[in-house]
Amino acid sequence: MPVEPADVSRRYPATLRGIVETWRWRIHFRWELEQKLKDNPHLVDDIGLTRRQVEAEIAKRFWQA
Repeated sequence: MPVEPADVSRRYPATLRGIVETWRWRIHFRWELEQKLKDNPHLVDDIGLTRRQVEAEIAKRFWQA
């Protein structure tokens, strides 16, 4: 189950700049997710994800959707 919103690809066009912006968004998104897991693990349950799903998302490289 992907955690990333489906509209990310629509948010940034398929240009080099768009690709870089998508990568930057993923880096920031995954960093925030990691902080939530560390600081407030109960919030992960509130957004409907398991700890394993969050850890799998955090472990992805920035170029992986």
